[in-house]
Amino acid sequence: MSKIERAEVFVASPGRTFVTLRITTSDGAVGLGDATLNGRELAVASYLRDHLVPLLIGKDPARIEDMWQYLYKGAYWRRGPVTMTAISAVDTALWDVKGKVASLPVYQLLGGRSRDGVLVYSHASGRDTAELLDDVERFLSVGYKAIRAQAAVPEVGGTYGVRKGKLYEPAATALPDEQPWDTEAYLNFAPTYLEAVRERFGFGFHLLHDVHHRLTPLEAARFGKAVEPCRLFWMEDPTPAENQEAFRLIRQHTTTPIATGEVLNSIWDVQTLITEQLIDYVRTTVVHAGGLTHLRRIFDLAALYGVRTGSHGATDLSPVSMAAAVHLDVAVPNFGIQEYMGHADETLEVFRGGPTLAAGMLHPTEVPGLGVEYDEKAAERYPYEARYLPVARRLDGSVHDW
Repeated sequence: MSKIERAEVFVASPGRTFVTLRITTSDGAVGLGDATLNGRELAVASYLRDHLVPLLIGKDPARIEDMWQYLYKGAYWRRGPVTMTAISAVDTALWDVKGKVASLPVYQLLGGRSRDGVLVYSHASGRDTAELLDDVERFLSVGYKAIRAQAAVPEVGGTYGVRKGKLYEPAATALPDEQPWDTEAYLNFAPTYLEAVRERFGFGFHLLHDVHHRLTPLEAARFGKAVEPCRLFWMEDPTPAENQEAFRLIRQHTTTPIATGEVLNSIWDVQTLITEQLIDYVRTTVVHAGGLTHLRRIFDLAALYGVRTGSHGATDLSPVSMAAAVHLDVAVPNFGIQEYMGHADETLEVFRGGPTLAAGMLHPTEVPGLGVEYDEKAAERYPYEARYLPVARRLDGSVHDW
């Protein structure tokens, strides 16, 4: 019987900071897992090294379900972002091992293809409406069929989602960048630039928008009603998702589709949202929701209620996590869309392989496992750098949801 022989944790900052788990079995199979958590990388790395790695050595890597239950129920204080992200790393690495032992890509172990490719969206933005429109045109010109649109609110310096360089990367400072926020200014401005996108480019592609948890339920209802003529694919995170019941009020007032879940960690965090059909897309992801084993459970529950998938896919998810997401996306019957931002060149020096992008679609590799390799030597060139997400403050100085 094969056994887990080594489990190593790496922390490096190629492009941004990633925590990677590498499991090696007694028969030579190597599996990778992602344990990245913005601003809490060292907490997750410590939890992996000090608490989970000692539990893995000598275990049978084929018993993925048993291992998941062992790590989850054995923690006693369950759920939470650090615990679930660490379990995700172990689970994903074990699926990678299983695929290599079986000589199959992971999606084949999940039931095989339900579709030929995975529809993705990427992020267009601008410092004003004109710049946003030019950026939308750029994405359309290279074949994207779905685009998220964000523009800077005039005279408000902390608008979410506006790219400053080649890639949008909000976690860019050693301590949190404090950014101003004005809800009324946003509510007055955002519908106008979404209308401008539709007026210039029409309805031949999917248009998405991220509110990023910044509105009350009633404000979100107003916003959703205002943008109904734009026929959004979704409005994302219209209100903080911890209070699942809050989405009932939004649902009562607008037919704009709703997506949420990227900050939620378990099936229980989205249970009411799904079973009461308060959302249209669930955005939980491999790295933060317990790995492929638990995320598949969330997606299966969602399928029963007509809720589709729309997993988070920002640059803080390593290529390992992105590859795992695409393997699951291509297999599940209720797939909706996959966020895709791409990665910095430095990231791709360290993580090699993974899905390929063509005409607005991602395709998993056909190599056994997840199809990603970790270059430890390359990672040594990018030592750990602390990077935090910003903090938002209203114009009166009080802290707001970022």
